[in-house]
Amino acid sequence: MGELIPGLPEEVARECLVRVGFDQLPVVRRISRQWKSELESPDYHRLRRAEGLARPVLALVQASPAPPADGDAGTAADKQRSSAAGPANSYRMVLLDPEEGRWAPLPAPPGPAGSLPLFCQVAAVGGGRQGRKRLVVVGGWDPETWAPVDAVLVYDFLTGAWRRGAPMPGPRRSFFACAAVGGAVYVAGGHDEEKNALRSALAYDPERDAWSWLPDMAEERDEPRGLCAGGRFLVVGGYPTQAQGRFVGSAEAFDPAASAWAPVGDGLLEDGACPRTCCAAPGPAGRLYMLRDGHLVARDAAAPGAAWRPVAPVPEDARTAATVSAIPGGRVVVVGSGCHGGDQNVYVLSEEAGKGASWERAAAPPEFAGHVQASCCLEI
Repeated sequence: MGELIPGLPEEVARECLVRVGFDQLPVVRRISRQWKSELESPDYHRLRRAEGLARPVLALVQASPAPPADGDAGTAADKQRSSAAGPANSYRMVLLDPEEGRWAPLPAPPGPAGSLPLFCQVAAVGGGRQGRKRLVVVGGWDPETWAPVDAVLVYDFLTGAWRRGAPMPGPRRSFFACAAVGGAVYVAGGHDEEKNALRSALAYDPERDAWSWLPDMAEERDEPRGLCAGGRFLVVGGYPTQAQGRFVGSAEAFDPAASAWAPVGDGLLEDGACPRTCCAAPGPAGRLYMLRDGHLVARDAAAPGAAWRPVAPVPEDARTAATVSAIPGGRVVVVGSGCHGGDQNVYVLSEEAGKGASWERAAAPPEFAGHVQASCCLEI
């Protein structure tokens, strides 16, 4: 075996490789067999974390930028947006590093439309034998026919490529709960093609490319929110078939170790509250955040009877929020606009003991201002 970087000691060469940006990993992996082996080693990922180089990144299912109108030469920014534009109702995967304000589109997914499904769900998994990170896109609607699909798409950050996963079994469901817990992606509830709310649940293992059925939930839950909280798959809210749009505030939690569901002791939300903006902070603490009446509010998911407390008012140009994501360090990222259909703005909130909470705007270039349908947080 030769040197990792000719002329440099191995430890110095490794220090260089662990500083590779998340969007450059596929390119660096292809340079040599040694670099490929290094990047695929679990030691590489452990070293990045140990040196504080692993970064929280948001994966956003975002509308592709629209091309300029016919006959309009447009500005340079228009041409840049046009070059990445897809057909009507086209969505792509975009990565955002909220600390550096760095944006990067991922390659187009496989398929003739070159678009992610509408209303799909996305979750991030890591670990396994190689410790490599993957994004898993599940379900949604065909962007041309608007028919529900059972498609699964898996993006590998080391190869820089998508692959098709095993289709989701059972009825083709829409608006279901989805979250990653450990190395698996969990799905529960939603509704079938006849608009019947579902109780059924499944888990997908991207390492084996295989689905398994879970026990049914106690209640039907259409349009619930799926979260990873305290090592459990938490399914919040939703409504039964006969109560279209009348959300309940209850929740259920699936414990992978016990392979069983348990009700959450108290209503996490008020009855009637939509759980769309609810998110869970990473780690075992189980803190939850959501938007309510123009404010970011928080509560402890594990404390029975805990009340939601106000954290900070959300900036007016993001109050029509598309997604809310909690990232390490007690920070929360809100992606939204000032009105329905407006350009998306990104704000990062930090809470410091004795100093309160403050927002910092993360600038979104024009080509990354499209509507966001789904998001998840991962560490690379």
